[in-house]
Amino acid sequence: MKAHLIRYIQELCSERRLAGNTLASYERDLNQFIHFLQEQGLLDISDVQRHHISTYMLHLKEQGRKAATLSRHIVSVRAFFHFLVVQGYLVANPSIYLEAPKQEKKAPSILSVDLTGTLLETPNSESAAGKRDKAMLELIYATGIRVSELVALNVEHIHLQFAYIQCIGRGQKERIVPFGRLAGEALSAYMQAGRNELLTNRESESALFLNHLGTRLTRQGFWKTIKKHAKEAGIVQDITPHTLRHSVAAHLLDNGADVRAVQELLGHADISTTLKYAQVSKLRMKETYNQSHPRA
Repeated sequence: MKAHLIRYIQELCSERRLAGNTLASYERDLNQFIHFLQEQGLLDISDVQRHHISTYMLHLKEQGRKAATLSRHIVSVRAFFHFLVVQGYLVANPSIYLEAPKQEKKAPSILSVDLTGTLLETPNSESAAGKRDKAMLELIYATGIRVSELVALNVEHIHLQFAYIQCIGRGQKERIVPFGRLAGEALSAYMQAGRNELLTNRESESALFLNHLGTRLTRQGFWKTIKKHAKEAGIVQDITPHTLRHSVAAHLLDNGADVRAVQELLGHADISTTLKYAQVSKLRMKETYNQSHPRA
């Protein structure tokens, strides 16, 4: 089974060119699945039947996994078996009729404009780490890029003179994203002073945002950073790594930005993803109306 998994991951890497985080997610999910099957005494992939997969999903559910996690595992397993059938390792796909659990649709986590401003002003710009944090927060709010895209930026992707970045998104698609004056000032301050201090004799490092070891900051590192500054800013609302991305989308639409322009800025493949922020915008408008109109 492991040999099949290795071939599948190689296929994803070479043919579909998936992002590193997506590849890691597929591999992690499928390793758990194979480990479970082996514990059940199944050593050959051709012996796996639909009820074995259903039992595995029930096992995950009993562990308290959320509907979104179960759906992701089902997608991973389906894609793996589809690959095995296409490659001729299996005749039939035992996962083809599996149904994903219904997910509760939650509104994206969004900060108000005032809270966003408070968060962006929190980092201490006197230190190298503070300059970095300020630049990261300002840039992600100015551009709406994903956290994975933020930490993947290299120095050569930043064009301060023309106020834009080259962003490599999902599927290795490049897009040009503009940023404003405040983000440009924070980036300039970080690149002129803070980054050199964090380099720690690693002049060959191309990453834009560095950790205390002088190497590329990770998504987990950014998550800890935003949690830290949210706490310092007194924000009690739950903050996720994507909160600023969600917030910029909602704030742009609140201020009359064209939905198609926001879709292009954020790199959404499907406009329905962008429209969910428009729905949030309408709900907030209704709340404001109900709170403010004398006859509401």
